[in-house]
Amino acid sequence: MIAVYTQNLDNTWFAIAISKQQITTSSFGENQKTVLNNILENLPFNMPFQVFHEPITYAKTALSTIKRIYEGHEVKETLPLAMSHLPAYTKKVLEITLAIPLGYVTSYGSIAKAVGGGPRAVGNVMASNPFAPIVPCHRVVKADFKLGGYGFGLKVKAQLLIREKRGFPYPKEINVNGGLLTVFPVENIIGNFA
Repeated sequence: MIAVYTQNLDNTWFAIAISKQQITTSSFGENQKTVLNNILENLPFNMPFQVFHEPITYAKTALSTIKRIYEGHEVKETLPLAMSHLPAYTKKVLEITLAIPLGYVTSYGSIAKAVGGGPRAVGNVMASNPFAPIVPCHRVVKADFKLGGYGFGLKVKAQLLIREKRGFPYPKEINVNGGLLTVFPVENIIGNFA
């Protein structure tokens, strides 16, 4: 059974679906109806679920962590994500996206180089990311450093990135799955959406 919880934290709604202490999907938004719809759209097919009005302790902790991610804070806790039901390529793209450090962005094409496929295939995975904002798909931008798409709207994507600025001066390469992924400081691209 999947348990679904929503909570309003500082005028933003956050929602998660949990099964066996793993997050099946997560969302955020301006109202409870929107976040619940996002959750229900991303639940695995044919899995029973129940929406609860009051989050249990584990859910409250997870929702609070998601709120901190949304606010642009460094989060040390790892939230266990239920990915076993996802296609292999989707899992690879989401895992690489999880590796993008706070304060940095990368391009759809860079992720495609790291996992195979093309930038559009990566974009399709980003568009269906079931773990927003835990898996930071907002940190993936177009090759020309313009924002690209975002299911929550480009204004929200820009706000998330602005909150994540850390003052990093240079791009860097991170090792992911035996390959290198180049990431760029948010500050280097802020002129494209400020």
